[in-house]
Order: sequence, then C-alpha cells, then structure tokens
Amino acid sequence: MEVLEKALQARSKKVNKVEVTKSLKESMDTHSKLEAIAAAGYEGLSKEDSSYFLKCFGLFDKGEDFMLRVRVPVGQLTNQQTLCIGEVAQKYGNDYIDITTRMQIVLRYIKIENIANVLAELKEVGLSTFQTGADNTRNSVADPLDGLAYDSIINTKPIVDKIEEKFIENPEWISVLPRKFNTGILGSLSNSCNIFGHDCCFVLAQKNGEFGFNIFLGARVGVQAKDANLFVTADEVPAFYEALLNIFKKYGYRDNRNKNRLHFLLNDVGVDTLIEAVKKEADMEFLEGGITMVQSQNIALGSNRVLLKNGTFAYKLIIPSGIFSGTEMIQAANTAKTFGSGEIRLTYDQNLYIINITKENMSKFEDNEFIRNYAQYNNLYFQDMIACAGTNTCSFGVIPNKTDAIEMAHFLNSQVAIKNATVRMNWSACPKGCGVHGIADIGLEGCKAKDDEGNRVDGVHIFVGGKITKEAREAHLLHKTLPLTEAKHHIKYLLKTYSVFKNRSETFEMFHDRYLSANYSYQALGFYTKINYILNDKLNLNIPFELELESKTYKKEEFELFDFGLKLFKLLTNEKRYEAVANFEPIKTQPRKLKRDEVTSLNPKVPKKLSEIIYTMTHHDKIERAQVFSELLVALKEV
Repeated sequence: MEVLEKALQARSKKVNKVEVTKSLKESMDTHSKLEAIAAAGYEGLSKEDSSYFLKCFGLFDKGEDFMLRVRVPVGQLTNQQTLCIGEVAQKYGNDYIDITTRMQIVLRYIKIENIANVLAELKEVGLSTFQTGADNTRNSVADPLDGLAYDSIINTKPIVDKIEEKFIENPEWISVLPRKFNTGILGSLSNSCNIFGHDCCFVLAQKNGEFGFNIFLGARVGVQAKDANLFVTADEVPAFYEALLNIFKKYGYRDNRNKNRLHFLLNDVGVDTLIEAVKKEADMEFLEGGITMVQSQNIALGSNRVLLKNGTFAYKLIIPSGIFSGTEMIQAANTAKTFGSGEIRLTYDQNLYIINITKENMSKFEDNEFIRNYAQYNNLYFQDMIACAGTNTCSFGVIPNKTDAIEMAHFLNSQVAIKNATVRMNWSACPKGCGVHGIADIGLEGCKAKDDEGNRVDGVHIFVGGKITKEAREAHLLHKTLPLTEAKHHIKYLLKTYSVFKNRSETFEMFHDRYLSANYSYQALGFYTKINYILNDKLNLNIPFELELESKTYKKEEFELFDFGLKLFKLLTNEKRYEAVANFEPIKTQPRKLKRDEVTSLNPKVPKKLSEIIYTMTHHDKIERAQVFSELLVALKEV
C-alpha cells in the first residue's frame, strides 16, 4: 500500500475540473430531481447536471435533445425488454437505435420533457441506465452466446448479476471512481467480446483441473491488458472485483483525465504491487494464473447460424454499423417470439442474435420477410464490421464513419467477393477509438486529408494486423492520412492478395501472420497498395503489380525496396533491369547507365515522375538509390 500511496501523492498536486464538479453534490441528488427537470425543461437544468451528473445515469445533453445509454448486462434482453426498447425509441427517440460495442443500446433525440417517462418505462421491464457514462463501472461484456454455445464452459451471466446488484444502483458506488472502468468476462473458448480490451478482464482459464478465470488488467485505446498472473474461481470473482474497485477508488489518479485510467496506475506501481494490494483488500489469497483457454476468434465468425448445446440454433442478424430502429427492434422481438424463445442477445460487433430456433423452424425463419431484408448483408465485409458514431451524433467525430463503413463494405464486396473468408474491419471516427480499430484485421481511424487538388476532405489512417486471440495485439499503421476515396482502393489490393493466397477457410488474421507479416514489412505493404492505386485506379493503366506466393524475407528495407524496383521495371518495360543480380550487393554485372531521356520513357503510358521513381529504386549507383519506402511514398504524391 505504501508504493500505491507514494504514486498517488506524486500525481495528486491538483485535481481536475471534473473532480471539482463531483465534489459539489451527490449524483443521486440529480437523479431524484429528474421529474422536476423534465417538467421545467432546460431552465431546470444546472450546468453541473448537464456537464456531468446526468451522464452517470446515461443521459448526455446534445443541445436540443438527449442521447441515452441503456445498460444491458452482457447483452442479454428478454422479449419484454426488447419490445420496450423498440416502443420507447418509436415514441420518444425518432425511431432510432444504435447497438454499441459494449453490447448495449443507445437511444437518441430524447426531448428533455420526456426523460422521466423514458426512464420509468425502461425501469418497468427491469432495464437501467445507471453508470453508463462518466466515472463509473460501464456495462460488462461477455460472449453473446454465453451459456448456450458448445464452447461456453462457464455461464457468466449469474456472476455479472451479482456484481450488478452490488455496485450499479448503489449510491455509494455511483461516480466514486477516478475514471471510467470497463469490464469483460469470458467463459467461452472463443473470443467474441474483445476480452483483452478492458480495464478488468476475466478470461476463461483452467487451474488444477478446475475452470475459472485468469485476470488481465489495464487495457485502454491502443493498449491490450496485461497478464496479472492470477486465477480466480467463479465464486471468487465478486470479491476480487470489489477489492480491485476499492483500490482503484482509493489510489487511482484524479489529476490529468487523459492519464487517469487503471492502466496508468498499473504502469507506475507494477502488476505485482497492485495485485498484492488487491489481495490485502479482499483478505484473500488467490492462486497464481492458470492456463488461458481462449484459443481462437469468435466461433461464429463468418457464419449466421450457430448450433447450440440444446440442439437449437442461434441466428446472427447483421446490423450494418449497428444502425437500427425502434420499429425493427419490435420486429426482431416478434420474430424471436414466433420462431425461438423470444430472447435477444446483443453482440460486441454491433449485431444481434435471435436464439433457440429449432431446426424445423429454421427454413421458415430465414424466409420471414424481416430476416430476408437483412440477407444482403450476409457477406464477410458486413458480418464482422464495427463502426462508432461519427460526426452525425458525436462531437468528437472527425468523419461520418458509420455511413463510410457501409459504403466501403458495399464497394469491397463488389470488387473482391471472397468465399470462406473472414475479415474484421473496424472503424473509429476519431483517435478516441470507440470503434476499437486497433485490434481489427483492418482498422480505420478517421482524420482529415487532402485530395489531389489540395482540398480538405474526409480521410482515414489505415491499420493492419490487429489480433484478438490469446496473443492479443494492436494493429500496425500501414498508411497515414489517406482520402477515403483513395483508401478503399488500398484495402482492395490487400484483400485481393488475401483472396489469391489464403488457405481454404483461413481468416485474415491467420493469413496476416502466415503470409503478409512473414514475407513483407509494413513499409513494403504500404508501397504495394500505393503503387497499385496509382497504376490502376489513378492512371487507369491496368498494370497490376502483384505480391508473390513466397517472397524473399529481407532484414533491410533497402533490399526489399530494390527487389520491388526490379519487378516494377520488368513489369513496365518487359525487360530485366540487370542481366544478373546476386544477393543484391554487390551487383555482379555492370549495368548500362541509362540516359536521362531513357529514364523518362520506361513505358509511354507512365508519367515521367513515376518513371523516375522506379528508376531511383534500382539506380546503378547504390549511393543514389532510394533507401526507404517512406521517401518514395512522399514522391508518389506528385504523380
């Protein structure tokens, strides 16, 4: 505890403005006045209520109306709750719904005078909005098929129910943490909820023949959680969780809000110190970590039907970018009641499952008009796509995002339709990363870019190679600041390579590890997509530059660059640049030096600047030769 105290003192010279606001009153004071606020309208709303306290109960002031987050523990909705959400959206929220990556519901366009009615109607069916915003424990996520799927070992919903009962509507725990606290608990073998991406992660594990959870802590945007080398049983989860929250509440930082998540305390004091403090707080000796059992990606990746333990099926309804409506939610509830048990399971990738459909009912179910309307999205580009709110509804958004994701998915499906494939494409409208782009196969982060005429347009940074298995890792930056009109072509060429060289039903994550990152540097891959875009989409030359099945793996970028240059030279001239090249250094056969006018005419269809760039890649004088792909990417902007 002494180390924690010292770390706190070192960071507690001055508390932030939000902590000052929190000290003004108890959060429940605002909640108790919601009916009065609704009656008085904006005149009854104090500055601190609007800026902070209402967020503790899921209400976000958008100026003319409110956005409301509905808490759905581990994404499980009864038929009655599903109907209620749909009806509330119809009556009070412009018939609009967002399904989020925390497996919960967002309602928008709620007028201040309707707030009390909305909350009352949700409460009648057992739905809460408590602690879905501000410095609180946010909605817990889990396998959407928790307790149902064949690979579900521990049913986590009863565990989460105990935690929710203890913390969520308890006034002593509302708005007492230094920062938001995300929790994931996975009792299944496959990772269907980004399990390593939370402040506190309970990950299915085995120890001494008993199933339980290994603890991983401290994830945030761009950082995966750290292994705490600790094993807890299902019965021990609530005690561990309470002790961890107590430590975070007492020693968590309250100065710079950008550096107040558990991650930063963990970095300063170390995992071992924090765990010892948790043990002391809980007055329990937990076992050292067991064998992490999460082995794969989501068991339902690339598939709509999932066979369940009880012999029935779950059907994944693909909701592009999570954009739904109250009317559709009611239709989903009625369809679930007609063909299944009536329950709905929300997913972390912004879709939903209708569960317990019998084999006999499946053909009628799929022929139902409501289900048929969504059949167009049953392809790899929509099935595993995520996109956060964007500029239409989020003040932090840089690009529209949701519509961008949908448009690109349609484009890619028309250009590269791949069977037996899986590609996880995640979109974040800004660096905050609510679309979890960092762990995607192909991640896109919204930004502003310049087009060829110098106009400021919507753009993205492209990331490749995120991983959500037991070796969870963040994606690598492939391209920085591309206009969206160009970015879709870069992704197209990556996917064409995947379609040509993948093994059978190999996922993009597997393909990336086996082929892309094994054979090529990310700098080379970035150049590969850029040169193809210029040759085939910008100049319309129809001269595809293709990667090879087995490439030489170089330790130096200059060798990789030289190899690409030789191939491009041959591609454009149908001639070899050199008669013989052995190990690239030294050049065994003295090349003929090209004259300046010869350099500019490698191919009459190719612009002078591009010819010069390719010639530079294979210059006979090693000193004059380009050394890094980044300088070529800059030069290619002039083509």
